[in-house]
Amino acid sequence: MSGSSLILATSPLVAHAIAPDKALATLPLALQWVATMSATVPASLLMRRFGRRTIFIAGQMIEMSGAALATYAIFAQSFWLFAAAGLIFGTHNAIWQYYRFAAADTASEAFKSRAISFVLAGGVIAAIIGPELAKWSRDLFSPVMFAGGFTAMIGLSVLTILLLSRVDIPVPRAEERASSGRTLSVIARQPTFVVAVLAAMIGYTIMTFVMTATPLAMVSYGHVFDDAAWVIQWHILGMYAPSFFTGHLIKRFGEAWMIFTGAVLMLLCIAVNMSGAGVWHFWGGLVLLGLGWNFLFIGGTTLLTSTHAPAEKAKVQALNDFLVFSMVSAAALASGWVEHSFGWATVNLAGVAPILTVLAALIWLMVMRRRAPGV
Repeated sequence: MSGSSLILATSPLVAHAIAPDKALATLPLALQWVATMSATVPASLLMRRFGRRTIFIAGQMIEMSGAALATYAIFAQSFWLFAAAGLIFGTHNAIWQYYRFAAADTASEAFKSRAISFVLAGGVIAAIIGPELAKWSRDLFSPVMFAGGFTAMIGLSVLTILLLSRVDIPVPRAEERASSGRTLSVIARQPTFVVAVLAAMIGYTIMTFVMTATPLAMVSYGHVFDDAAWVIQWHILGMYAPSFFTGHLIKRFGEAWMIFTGAVLMLLCIAVNMSGAGVWHFWGGLVLLGLGWNFLFIGGTTLLTSTHAPAEKAKVQALNDFLVFSMVSAAALASGWVEHSFGWATVNLAGVAPILTVLAALIWLMVMRRRAPGV
């Protein structure tokens, strides 16, 4: 997560500086999400075959190769090599997204939502380390800017491999490998599955769409890089800090209320972003955006775990993350172009209809549950 937050804070600015067309500034991030989308299904199936820890460690090795390529690309001022590094980062991201499911697999039913939350709470540390590492290493290879941060990511991956080597993650049982359970078409027709996927997918998509454009928008309004990094830092804190208690809230009030609250927070984010262009407007909007993402994503992920049997989890988790990151990759690709062509206000207004869709789907689920509990 620390490496990812560093990329979020610096990638659009690096790409903007070396891109042949400034409208392509978010292309490396978009390609990162495209690779995440493409790797989610094979990553899940490989974990089912070889176990999670083996693939988690392989993912960190992939991250190191991407960091090395990104560093070289910055020195060579090669936009397309930097974009290629985004593809490698995306493959790594697809793999570590399954940390939350690994925690849920080993948790009791009563502790499952908190297990997912506590894994994502690691992002609180990442919110500090990533942007601070970006600021500290920005001039490390001066006059070549930002290359130092990507070099530092190699060290983060080494530390993660050392941690993973000491973690005991149970390998899939023989019966889980032998049976695949119901077909995906049957599982996907469950109203609970539909709402779970919509909450995670739209929450992550709107968050990515607005967040990716934020550094570019702040620079266009005359704010400096340190201000943009500070806003992204607080945004990431907003994303992950609630994770210390989100699981408890889900256990007490249920996933539906958390998803509802997350959607409302995102609407408030849009209202704040539309109210002005000062640093404090960006700060307030991005914190609300992070909080909304947390409730939608953890609420949706927890809800998803109730829609499948153990033998079905690999394909259900793969389908969920494929759908989520398909939309996220499209949002990252479009974000820079929309901000460059139509401005910051349009970036925000584009999120209203999808968020209202989540609220409508949630109402539909509540009605369906009254008619037939357990759908």
